Order: sequence, then C-alpha cells, then structure tokens
Amino acid sequence: MLKNEDRIFNNLYGFESSNLVDAKKRGDWSNTKDILQKDRNEIIEELTKSGLRGRGGAGFPTATKWSFMPKEPTGKNHYLVVNADESEPGTCKDRDIIRNEPHKLLEGCIIACKAMGANICYIYVRGEFYNERITLESALNEAYESGLVGKNACGSGVDIDIYIHHGAGAYICGEETALLESLEGKKGMPRLKPPFPATSGLYGCPTTVNNVESIAVVPTILRRGANWFSSLGRERNTGTKIFCISGHVNNPCNIEEEMGIPLKDLIEKHAGGVRGGWDNLLAVIPGGSSVPMLPKDICDTVLMDFDSLQAANSGLGTAAVIVMDKSTDLIKAISRISYFYKHESCGQCTPCREGTTWLWEMMEKMANGNARVDEIDTLLDLTKRIEGHCICALGDAAAWPVQGLIRHFRSYMEERLISTKNKILVEQ
Repeated sequence: MLKNEDRIFNNLYGFESSNLVDAKKRGDWSNTKDILQKDRNEIIEELTKSGLRGRGGAGFPTATKWSFMPKEPTGKNHYLVVNADESEPGTCKDRDIIRNEPHKLLEGCIIACKAMGANICYIYVRGEFYNERITLESALNEAYESGLVGKNACGSGVDIDIYIHHGAGAYICGEETALLESLEGKKGMPRLKPPFPATSGLYGCPTTVNNVESIAVVPTILRRGANWFSSLGRERNTGTKIFCISGHVNNPCNIEEEMGIPLKDLIEKHAGGVRGGWDNLLAVIPGGSSVPMLPKDICDTVLMDFDSLQAANSGLGTAAVIVMDKSTDLIKAISRISYFYKHESCGQCTPCREGTTWLWEMMEKMANGNARVDEIDTLLDLTKRIEGHCICALGDAAAWPVQGLIRHFRSYMEERLISTKNKILVEQ
C-alpha cells in the first residue's frame, strides 16, 4: 500500500479547506518561482525521467507530448488546454481534484505552460460540474490576487493567464479536438488529424491538451524529484494514481494508490471488498465503461497499470473500477453501456453513427432473449467494423465493452439465449 508520505493528494476527501491558505500549508505553491525560472527543457527532462504517463486514459508519456510544442516563438499565442470534461461513466477523480485540491491544478497549469512555451491556459470544465467550477474560479481569483498567476507569475518574470470555460455536458468533448471545437464556440465534433493540436490547435495555434490529474501531479513531481516518483509503481508504469471504485463493493471510494497494485488488493483493502465476498465476484470493468470487462479468474491476479491490463486484453483507461457481483445481468449491463455510446456519438462518422445504434439494438435483443445464438458472431463482426474506422476513439469505446463480454462470457450469453428459447417453446 502507498505510504501516507508518498501521497500527492492530501485533501482528496475535502477534510480541509480548498482555499489558498490551507493549500499552502499542504505544500502547494512552494518554490514555484524556482521551478518557473528553470529552462523549459530542464523541466521536460525531469518529467521524462519520472516516467509520468497521461492520466486521462491513453497513457501517453506526458513529457513527450509537451515536447511536441514549437521550441521557438511562432508569432501566435501558444495554449495549454486542460481537459476537465470528465464524462466517462464510473470516473470521478478529476471532480474531486477540482473540488478539494484546485490549487494543485492551477500550479500545475503555470508550470506546464512554462515547460511548453505556452502563455495562455484554458480549463474546460464539464457542464454538470457547476459547484466544482465555482470552487475553481474562487481558487483562481485567490491566485491572481496573490500574484501567483498572470503577469510576472510567482515573481518569476513569466506572464501566464488562466481562463475557466464551462462546457455544456457532451461526452464527445472529452476527445481533445472536439473539446477545442467547443472552446471555439462550435459544435463539439472531432477533427481529422493531421494537423495535430501541437501545430494547429485552438484557433489554429500550437496547443497541448492534458487531463486534470496529469497536470495536477506535476508540481509535486518537480519538487520531490523524478527519482522519487519513478521509485513508485513498476517500470513504464510509475508513480501514483487515483482509482475510482464503484459498483458492488461495500465501500465505494476514490483512493490514491501506487501504480501496479493488484486489483484484488485495491478492492479488498480500500473498498471493503466485494459485496458477499470475493467469491461472489463475477466481473470487473477496470478502467471506465469504455474498456473490456475482465472475469474473476483474471481479476484474482491482474495488476492495475497500463501494461498489465493491456496484456489482459483490457486497459487502465481512467482507472474507474466498476465491480459486478453474481447478481449482475452482464448482457443488460453492457446493453446499457451501448445505449450510452449510441446517445453520445456526434454522428460524424457512419460506422459510429449507424454502428452504435445497431450495437445497442442487438444487445437489447440478447438481453431480452430474442436473438439467436449465431447472432453472437454477427454482433462481434459488427464491433470489428466499428473499431478503428472512426475519426476518434468513441467507436472503439462502444465496441470494446461488447467484445469483452463475448470474449469472456460467450457461454453465459449462449445459455441465456437457449434457455429463453426453450422457455418460449414450452409456453407454446
């Protein structure tokens, strides 16, 4: 288990105030001026050594992403955009960071801007996060009044402004280019790439989009050193991570833990165990609704990090652990997830627009026992025609939960369909 002294988020549960005075007592805004006066390449090099990978789902190395920004002035504004449009079902880590640790995020924004040569930062907050936006705006006002943000930020000679933008509640705006479209006042629809945001992003200017957690951990890493952060977790999967545990557990919670913690330990030590005991476990979705579920036999030993879960044909995603015990109707559960992706598709790509509707309709047929057994293969074929054929990853997100169900629970599906058919024949 993670030692208390190694925790980055010491107020994750809001037991203390989120204001500037208490944030400073917890170590925020400490030596920020010294960090800002470092060469940008020095900051990126230190972050590279730490091994930090993006905490928004993709797991791309954060420092590498920053290094894509132009090294020389381009005559345009350079932007950092923080993706706080947390809409993945089961995920609620960024919400707690904004609610209880807003100054960690703001300080991270300032440092990240310096590291990538950006002079303006936008924080795009999910439409439903009204109270969190108010808290973040209050913290930003405190930071401006104290000279931590804005002209000559922290007395470093660097001018960086931060703005907060409130979204309208669309899941698709969690995709970075759809978020940029929304920021520009247009409908949130993903852009074709290239060009990539680092060369032509917000308003056609160099832009980097990062997740809230990815940015909020940066100040602590730079203060305590890359060696400290990389000593936690496993190779290529270093540091700490906030896990969101929900579903059929005795104590649903958000918890910061070391990367690579066994899934079983995570659930039993922090979430009070599976309802009815570990043997009552049926399946777990380990990284938010868009990643494939895993059956109990894999959950017994799998580690919670990017590489371990990828090897198990799933993914860490946003680290939202959704636990399902033996009372769960898995087919109905995945049908409900399919409906979500059908509803949230922007409709731009035909495979996604049409395919997600077909997915949901077929899943509903199976949940109701109205499908044939051979239609399981038809359903799987449909997911393959959606996966990898869309502009953004929403199509993949719709396909993977269904693929996970078929991969691990085909016999479960077949039994449902056969038993329902037999019941109808008997009734006739």
